[in-house]
Amino acid sequence: MDNTSLTTAETARELAIRSVDLMAGGERAEFDEVIHPDATNREAKAEPPAARGRGPAAYYATALWLRAAYADLHHTIEAAVVDGDLAVLHTTMHGRHVGPFVAYGEDGQVDQVFPPTGKTFAVTQSHWLRIAEGKIIEHWANRDDLGQAVQLGWVPPTPAYLVRMARAKRKAQRENGTR
Repeated sequence: MDNTSLTTAETARELAIRSVDLMAGGERAEFDEVIHPDATNREAKAEPPAARGRGPAAYYATALWLRAAYADLHHTIEAAVVDGDLAVLHTTMHGRHVGPFVAYGEDGQVDQVFPPTGKTFAVTQSHWLRIAEGKIIEHWANRDDLGQAVQLGWVPPTPAYLVRMARAKRKAQRENGTR
């Protein structure tokens, strides 16, 4: 590997890590520096409608959605690999569930709401990021959603938690002007 390839790979690695770090605490303007105007997030299908678009604003909407549910949100980078225009991060995502986690259906309507439990979690994830013109243009991930749900007390749900979920869903639907 020549020095140019090494520099390019290191730049891609740093860009990928920065994009994940921004989800936890980046300001809107920082997303413009890292996210391509035409970027797409393949994981946005269960996210709020504002996160389903393209570009920095959609990625920032994802960040706000995650931050509304989780405090102390951060990723530990376990490994980072770059191959051409693709950067892959193996991470552990950490957080504490302090606000309702709202999942959306394909139609953009509130689907499920998990009211805060106050519990912490640490789950592995892999983030796949394609880079174009020096910015992130595509993202997809593999996450341990079941492990996170168990750690947060969502699974198996107690009868009392199911009641809390139903109330939280009605409230989220009212706030989002749905149903």
